Amino acid sequence: MYKENNLQKMLTERVLGPTGKGLGDVSSQLPITDTAQLGWNLLQEDVSLPVAVLSHSRVQHNLEWMRSFISTYGLKLAPHGKTTMSPALFHQQLAHGAWGITLATAPQVQAAYRFGVRRVIMANQLVGRANMAIISRLLQNPEFDFFVIVDSAANVEQLGQFFSQTGQRLKLLLELGVDGGRTGVRNEQDRAAVLDAIAAYPQSLALAGVEVYEGVLKDEVSIREFLRRAVRELMTLEANNLLTSDTVILTGAGSAWFDLVAEEWTKLDIGRPLDIVLRPGCYLTHDVGIYKASEARIHANNPVARSMQASLLPALQLWAYVLSIPEPGLAILGLGKRDAAFDAGLPIPAKHYRPGSEAPVAAPADWQLTAMMDQHAFMKVSADADLQVGDMLALDISHPCLTFDKWRQLLVIDDNYTVINAVETFF
Repeated sequence: MYKENNLQKMLTERVLGPTGKGLGDVSSQLPITDTAQLGWNLLQEDVSLPVAVLSHSRVQHNLEWMRSFISTYGLKLAPHGKTTMSPALFHQQLAHGAWGITLATAPQVQAAYRFGVRRVIMANQLVGRANMAIISRLLQNPEFDFFVIVDSAANVEQLGQFFSQTGQRLKLLLELGVDGGRTGVRNEQDRAAVLDAIAAYPQSLALAGVEVYEGVLKDEVSIREFLRRAVRELMTLEANNLLTSDTVILTGAGSAWFDLVAEEWTKLDIGRPLDIVLRPGCYLTHDVGIYKASEARIHANNPVARSMQASLLPALQLWAYVLSIPEPGLAILGLGKRDAAFDAGLPIPAKHYRPGSEAPVAAPADWQLTAMMDQHAFMKVSADADLQVGDMLALDISHPCLTFDKWRQLLVIDDNYTVINAVETFF
């Protein structure tokens, strides 16, 4: 008898309150404890497809790998939460040694706070009264440790005026940028204007350190010079007594170049306690596309990564049915742009399973997705491919950030494809 799908009911009943506006700590509600008791197995077709799944063993491997990497360098980790926006996964990262969580917007910060995250770097500018009000409400809790980046005198002035009215003190990180890049101070004139603006609000603004995002650069030489510029900036701020926060931070590192950041900044000494914080987010699930290429470079060039032998492993897959084989050489899968990232390459067929067979097998190398519509994927196969309507395909992805945001829940499976948990997302 088909097992009733109660997962959606369980999840929708786990609300934050009747208005959705409560700010209490509900981290104790994170485990979806009934999921494992349902006894679902992916290969037995107990789960509706398409579905996004996380390999429990691979996620655990990646958590341990990054904890070992960071601790070897003596640095701290604040993984970028925008990748998953899953509080359950945030807490796994924190349990594996993360110093805090990085987020990109005020609503993301609020979502993390609601589920018990108490130290956040907002690696973005805080602009707009409603966004500032969100952070102000969270700062009413003295246990909430929050840092935000600034790169313009105009933004600093806006923050100074707002937080002087609330009587709170906001901790800022000066963001450095590069020509043609994203945000960040480009030149000495703008840098001086930002620092002057911060100094005008000594009661409501505190400069805590320096932030960069090196991912806007594409080669090792320019990235290393950018990172050294950040060190020089931090040393200059400290020498001139401009760092007015009790905590001093130097932070950078996306998911592609965190090894260079670790190499350049390890053992930095400014004469007082300093938190050097790396912010990669995609390491948790990795991928077979853009981050696989980065991982290969890291493993080849970084001595710590090489000494660890094992590499990061792709832990996120999508499963879909073959819906139609309308002509020789073409299969249509029940998966599309609403289900998977497509900005950094289409999903890649990894495993093929025919319900009732013994186990999944590797998908032939010539099976290739050529296009996706909203809820259909076009897969090129050989004219005589052993493929039937109703067969199941596991697909690897490139760029986990834009796959996670398409799912409200992801199932966690063990190595036998049994569902052992589920995690929610809050995009």
